[in-house]
Amino acid sequence: MAARILYVVTEDWYFLSHRLPMARAARAAGYDVHVATRLSNGKAAIEAEGFTPHALDWRRGSLSPLHSLAGVLELRKLLRSLKPDIVHNVSLKPVLLGSIASLGLPMAVVNGLTGLGTLFVGDHKRSGLARPLVRAALKGLLGRRNSRTIVQNPDDKQFVLALGVPETHIDLVPGSGVDTSHFVPLPEPGPPVTAAYVGRMLVDKGVETLIEAFALATSRGLKLQLLLAGDTDRENLGSLAPEQLREFASAFGINWLGHVADIRDVWTRAHFAVLASRREGLPKSLLEAAACGRPMVATDTPGCREIAIEGKTALTFPVGDAMALAEAMTRMAGDAEMRARFGKAARTLVERKFSAEVIGKEIVALYRSLKPA
Repeated sequence: MAARILYVVTEDWYFLSHRLPMARAARAAGYDVHVATRLSNGKAAIEAEGFTPHALDWRRGSLSPLHSLAGVLELRKLLRSLKPDIVHNVSLKPVLLGSIASLGLPMAVVNGLTGLGTLFVGDHKRSGLARPLVRAALKGLLGRRNSRTIVQNPDDKQFVLALGVPETHIDLVPGSGVDTSHFVPLPEPGPPVTAAYVGRMLVDKGVETLIEAFALATSRGLKLQLLLAGDTDRENLGSLAPEQLREFASAFGINWLGHVADIRDVWTRAHFAVLASRREGLPKSLLEAAACGRPMVATDTPGCREIAIEGKTALTFPVGDAMALAEAMTRMAGDAEMRARFGKAARTLVERKFSAEVIGKEIVALYRSLKPA
């Protein structure tokens, strides 16, 4: 009988967008793959992959005691019924609730931290008591004998080590993998030079900083276009409102595309990628841009610096520094030779380190090393 793995993810769209290559690798290795998530429009796509979906009535981002208790009880009921060999929790909320729900049950637990999120990156005062309480919970849950924690960059590994989690319980796996046969090098488009940001329209993603920097650069005469590809997020308190984005687009000549079904269409139009995020686990948008042979302008911050390497694949700038970002975009826009050189190096880096094939082998090896509690 095939070993059973259950991915626990807050949203079906996030699983399909960010964890599909990993789950495909598990399926190819013979695992019976199940997905527990809040189902909206992704059920059919999950089933089409040969995976079994299970609906969770969760609220993304909410860690209130009442919602958390209900979430733990709901998931524990599923775990008792399904009896997976491995539970793979993806991101902070599933890591917390999924780890608690699995206590005392005979299964191995993989906890995937996909960056530290707003709770640890944002304003300490706004996080209140949540930050120390979550830190204390993680310290106890991640150090369990049958638990392994996946981080995506060395800085997040240091965070987990600082909690007191043994290094033998931590695995550095850079992302879920990019399909390098789907995202292929694209020829550079014609003028005008165009930059593109792909992602949700969030303050933590640096969208406001990017817009400010674009306004600064173009006010000095730079002939540059900017594409913003992605939706707002009404469940995230740090999301910009659609009205704000439309106002920015009108005022500064920015093209806000909203959701784009095939991200390759963005990189067909754009000369380079830009990301002004405060902190990342490992930015999928930059990985896909790099796979398409696009150079990058990105913050010098954990996660970003794994793919956006200063002077090799990217130009980098300090977090929140709109002036430095404007200067970096100006340099990138004005140097076609540098763009070609960086883009070629970025594609090579993805093939060597971040492809779905490479990451798939790493994650399957991790699964196979686990033993139930």
